[in-house]
Amino acid sequence: MASPSGKGCGTGSGQHRGSSSPLGATVFPGGVNFSVFSRDATSVELLFFDRVDDARPSRTIALDQRANRSYHYWHTFVPDIGPGQLYGYRVAGPYDPGRGLLFDPEKLLIDPYGRAVAVPPGYSRSAAAAPGGNAAVAMKSVVADPRSYDWEGDAPLKRPFSRTVIYELHVAGFTCHPSSGVSADNRGTYAGLVEKIPYLQELGVTAIELLPVFQFDLHDAPEGFVNYWGYSPISFFAPHAAYSSRTDPLGPLDEFRDMVKALHRGGIEVILDVVFNHTAEGDHRGPTLCYRGLANNFYYMLEPDGTTYANYSGCGNTFNANNPIVRRLIIDSLHHWVREMHVDGFRFDLASILARDEQGRPLEDPPLLWDIETDPSLAGIKLIAEAWDAAGLYQVGSFIGDSWKEWNGKFRDDVRSFLRGDPGTISRFASRLLASPDIYGHQEREPEQSINFITCHDGFTLNDLVSYNRKHNEANGEENRDGADHNLSWNCGVEGPTGDPAVETLRNRQMKNFLTVTLLALGAPMLLMGDEVRRTQGGNNNAYCQDNEIGWFDWGLREQHADVHRFVRLLIAARQKRDIAVEDPELTLNQLLRQARFEWHGVRVGEPDWGDDSHSIALTAWSLTGRLVFHLMVNAWREPLAFELPPVREKDGGGWRRWLDTSLSSPADIMPLEESPAVEGGTYELAPHSLAVMFTRAPAGGGAEPATITN
Repeated sequence: MASPSGKGCGTGSGQHRGSSSPLGATVFPGGVNFSVFSRDATSVELLFFDRVDDARPSRTIALDQRANRSYHYWHTFVPDIGPGQLYGYRVAGPYDPGRGLLFDPEKLLIDPYGRAVAVPPGYSRSAAAAPGGNAAVAMKSVVADPRSYDWEGDAPLKRPFSRTVIYELHVAGFTCHPSSGVSADNRGTYAGLVEKIPYLQELGVTAIELLPVFQFDLHDAPEGFVNYWGYSPISFFAPHAAYSSRTDPLGPLDEFRDMVKALHRGGIEVILDVVFNHTAEGDHRGPTLCYRGLANNFYYMLEPDGTTYANYSGCGNTFNANNPIVRRLIIDSLHHWVREMHVDGFRFDLASILARDEQGRPLEDPPLLWDIETDPSLAGIKLIAEAWDAAGLYQVGSFIGDSWKEWNGKFRDDVRSFLRGDPGTISRFASRLLASPDIYGHQEREPEQSINFITCHDGFTLNDLVSYNRKHNEANGEENRDGADHNLSWNCGVEGPTGDPAVETLRNRQMKNFLTVTLLALGAPMLLMGDEVRRTQGGNNNAYCQDNEIGWFDWGLREQHADVHRFVRLLIAARQKRDIAVEDPELTLNQLLRQARFEWHGVRVGEPDWGDDSHSIALTAWSLTGRLVFHLMVNAWREPLAFELPPVREKDGGGWRRWLDTSLSSPADIMPLEESPAVEGGTYELAPHSLAVMFTRAPAGGGAEPATITN
C-alpha cells in the first residue's frame, strides 16, 4: 500500500501533508494517515497520548490550513507511529448557536472513524459538558490496522431467513451473573459469550442479535444509574471496550473478532442492533464528545432556531442521516462491520428516522436506505428494520426496498391480545399465523419479511408478561413513570411471584402458547434472552439502566424451569427440520398463500367462527409435497373446548398423532415427532388457555381452497 506522506510538502519535522482519503486513522508502511471532516473549523490539532488517563498529550500536531486541508477535510501523515497509538482532536471555530456551530477548542474529541476507543477509569461525561479542558477524563481513539487479524478463512454465513431463528441477547447480561459458570475474568465479555456457545447450539438458535456493541457512553443515564442497554452510541466503528476482558487498547477489537469467528464455527450468525438515529451527545445541555465539536450543523437535525435539536429519537438529538457526510459515515460503518468484523447482519433501531430529510420530513425514496438496499458490499447481509420512530412515524408493511425485513410489532400485540382472551382479535390472530398477509400481502416478498416476536429487550420478559398486569419500574428512580403502560399482559390471577400451583401452571401454559405461536407461525422468529427459562425482571419493563440481577440472565433458572427450556429446544428442532407449510424458501408470501393448502376450522370442522366473541380457532396445513399434515387448535377461552378433528385416511397414515399440547405436563407437553402418541376418536378436548398440534404423514380427507382469514 502506497504511503500518502506527500514528500516535499512537509509542514514541520516529522509531519507531512497526508491525504483526505481514507477518513480516520489508516496504517501505511512507515506511519499513519489521519483525516477528519470539519467544514467550519478554523484550526485543528491532532493530539497523541501515551496513557489513556494522561492529562497532557505527549505530542501535539497543529494542522496547517494550506498544507493539511483539502476542501473540508483536515489531514496529515505522521511517520513512525502505528497500531495502539492513542489520539484525539481539538478543534477551534465559531461558537454561534444560531447557526448550529458549537466549537469548543478545549474539548478532546474522538475520531468519528476511529476503529477503537479507549476509556479512562475516571471518564467524566459531565466534564465534557462543562467549560474547560477534559483530556485526562475523556475517551480517546486508538489507531488500529484491521489487516493484522487472522480470520483463518472465516466469512459471514449468509444463512437464508427461512432457516433462521434469532435470539436477542445482551453481551454483558448473558454471562454477568455468578451462576453463569463463565470464568470470573470473562463474565460480561465477548470472551464470556464464547464460553456459552454450546448452550446456544443446544437450544438450536441460528443467529444471535446483540444489543448495541458500538462504543457507547455508559454514563448517559440519570444520576446513580448506567446506560446498560447501550442505546447511546458515540462511535460507529469501535466495539464497546467495557465488553472486553482485555485491558490493552486494541484488546476489544480482537476479542470481538475472536467471538464472531467462534460463533461462525459453531454455525451461529451475528446480527448487530445498530443505532444510527442519535448519539450520546444528547440535547443542547449534553457533552461535547465528537460530532458536536467537529460539525454540529452537519451531523444533527436542528430546529429552525439552530440552537436546539430535533428529537425524533426520544433521546435528545437526531442524527442527520440523509446529509451526505452522515450518509457516507453510516455506509462506511456498515462496510467496516461486514468487511473487517465479519458480522452477518444489522437490526436498525428506530429505522424510520433514517427515512427523514434534514428538516425531519419523511422521504418517499430516502437516499440512505436505498444506498444500503442496493450496496453490493451488503448483498446477502441481513437487514432488519424497527420500522417506526419516537415521533409517530410507523412504517411496518411499507418500509422501502426488497431486502429489508421488519420487526412486526403487530404480531406481538395481536398475539398477546388473543391469547389473553381479548374480544375482537380472532381475525388478526389468524393473519399473524400466516406471516401477516394483511400487512405484507401487497408485496411480492417472502413470508420472512415479518420478524415475529412476542418479547424483546424493550418491555416485559415472557415470564413477566404472564405475571404482571402493570409495570413495576420503581427501581429506575423515576417513580414508575418510565416505560410503556400498554403492555397487553395478564398476570393469570396474581400480581407478581406466587406459590399458588394453579396460577403457576397457567403461567407455564401461557408461555408455551406464546412460544409455540412464535416458532410455528410463518415468518422469521425471534426470542428474547432467557425467555426459554422464564427469566424475570421483577415486572420492570424498561430495564435500560439495570446492570444488575434485574437485567442479567440467572442461569439457575435453567434447572428450575427445565420443562420450558426443553419445550423451546424441541420446538426449534422441529422447525429447523421443516417449516409447517413452507418447503420452498424461495416462495413469496403471495405465492405461498396461493399454492399451499390451508383450512380454517372452529370447534367444528370447516366452521370457523370469525365473530368478535370468538376465542378459538383451528388450522389444518398441508406441506407443499403433501407428505405431512399439521392440525393446530387454539383455545383462548377460560373453559375447556372439544374440537372436532378432520377425517384422516387411517390406512395411509395411521391417523392423527399428538405432537404437543401446552396444557400437559412435561414431557407429554411436547414430544419428538417420531415418539408422538396416537390420538383416538374424532374429537380432542383442549384445556382452557392452551393449544395443541397434531400431525399425520398421510393426506387428510377433503380438499382445500386458498386460505381466507376473515369472514
